[in-house]
Amino acid sequence: MGIQRLHVGHRLSEVAIFNKVIYLAGQIPEDVSQGITGQTREVLGHVDRLLAEAGSDKKHILSCQIFLSDISLINEMNQVWDVWVAPENSPPRATVEAKLANPEWLIEIVVTAAQI
Repeated sequence: MGIQRLHVGHRLSEVAIFNKVIYLAGQIPEDVSQGITGQTREVLGHVDRLLAEAGSDKKHILSCQIFLSDISLINEMNQVWDVWVAPENSPPRATVEAKLANPEWLIEIVVTAAQI
């Protein structure tokens, strides 16, 4: 069984699938004019779309890493997360403050999920 990659670019692939495990690249907002709630909604939308394309959904997330440009944004981010996350299926998660590659990004999310 080989590695399947989706949305392959010169520098990275958005998705890699191996042994029915889906690995997403860090998902970032495209619309940086939004605040943390808007950027979080957009990024979670990217996660939903890529997981669906790879044959999974948020109920099958195995692990999630959230990087915030400023940890003081965690409460606003969590308000969006709490509405989005699958009830009874909240995944293991780490949330940390990090200097992101683009100073306009307030959030980046990395997900690993089971393929269904």
